[in-house]
This record gives sequence, C-alpha cells and structure tokens, in this order.
Amino acid sequence: MEKETTIFGIRAIIEAIKSNETIDKVFMQKGLQGELFRELEQLIRTEGINSSYVPVEKLNRLTRGNHQGAVAQISPIAFHDIDDLVMGVIESGKTPLFLLLDQLSDVRNFGAIVRTAECTGVNGIIIQKKGGAPINGDTIKTSAGAIFKMPICKVDHIKDAVFHMQSSGIRVIAATEKAQHFLYDVSFKEPCAIIMGSEGRGINPSVLKVVDDQAKLPILGEIESLNVSVACGAFLYEAVRQRQ
Repeated sequence: MEKETTIFGIRAIIEAIKSNETIDKVFMQKGLQGELFRELEQLIRTEGINSSYVPVEKLNRLTRGNHQGAVAQISPIAFHDIDDLVMGVIESGKTPLFLLLDQLSDVRNFGAIVRTAECTGVNGIIIQKKGGAPINGDTIKTSAGAIFKMPICKVDHIKDAVFHMQSSGIRVIAATEKAQHFLYDVSFKEPCAIIMGSEGRGINPSVLKVVDDQAKLPILGEIESLNVSVACGAFLYEAVRQRQ
C-alpha cells in the first residue's frame, strides 16, 4: 500500500519534522505571518528542508483540508547515507555504478530513470536536497515500484557527491552535449558514476568543471536532444554492454 505522502497544517508539519519524518518539500503560503508560521520557517532552515512560497490557490489544489497556509510532502521512502552506501558497495566486491541527478525536476522522468537504473544494476542514486523532483505517487507509479528497491541518497549539493565519489576511487562521467566525444569512446568498466542534468538547463556548469570525463550521445536527426530519461537509459545500457 502506498504511504500517504501529504500532510497539512502548520502544527502538524512542525511535529512531523520534529519526529524525524522524511519531508520531501514544504509549500508555504506567500505573505503568511504569525509566530507559529515563523517557527515552521526557522525549523525548515535549521533542518535544510526543501521549501517554496506559493499562492494559496496552489495549496488548495494540493489538499482539500484546512492547511492553514502550509502543506508538506512526505517521502514514501527512507533515504540512505552516502558514506554507508558507497562503502557498502565497495566492500561487497562489486564494481560500483552510481547515478547522480543534478536537479532533475519532472517526477515522471525521475520515476522512469529509477526504473531503468534498477534494471541495469545501478548501486544507488544520489540527488540534491533542494531543486529536484519530489518522490510522490507519480514517481512510484512511473518507476513501477523500483523506487522501493533502489537506494537513494540526498546531498546538500551535487558537487558534494562528485567529490565523495572521486575520493572513493570512483570516476565521475557527465552526460552532456558539450562533450568532445561520444559515450562509446568512454570506459564504464571501472568504478564510475554518471551524472544526468535537469530537463532545461542540463548539468550545472560548476559541476561540469569538477567531473573526470564527459560524454555525449550521437544525434542524427534535427531535434537537438533526447528526453533525459531516454538519454539516461542509453548511458546505463552502454555501461551494461561494456561490463558484460
């Protein structure tokens, strides 16, 4: 059964955060005032929770309940610690294959990528705490349940994950059309992590500066790019092909 992923009401959200509930994102009404609301804002900042200020109409669409100006989305999964995950994979004797998603925003793309990652033996997915797609009912459905099988970690910034991978002996390869060579010319046989960028912007330029390698897909038609979930599938299956 799918866990309820939405809670509403300022006090209810405050208590959920204090109870260590895994909050994906909090939506707060623009211009709202009051001591309790300020307490929620402070708690969100302290805990580093993803949040945004929205019109009341947005909150009304998220829930029919008395939201009091705040609605939170609870993640249906527990997130893994990146240190424990990476070390566990290395100690298992497997050749690590990780996926880093740089602020991917569409939940269906996210779900489709998780599904493909599970099918291709990815050891874990690392996402950024802020700016990425939430894990909700659409994510679960699009992933065909793979979201419950795939270890997922959250980091403050995707560059934190890049540096962690590199310090653990894992090469970081960026999937970007800015690359000078195709993915077929890059080795995925050794421990590696693949970075996919957001739908509109791609990979953050500051992230591209610190990766170990870059690769692109050949585009033969007039459309300049592929959907990110399709592109991710091509990269992951090239890794599978090379490792066979």
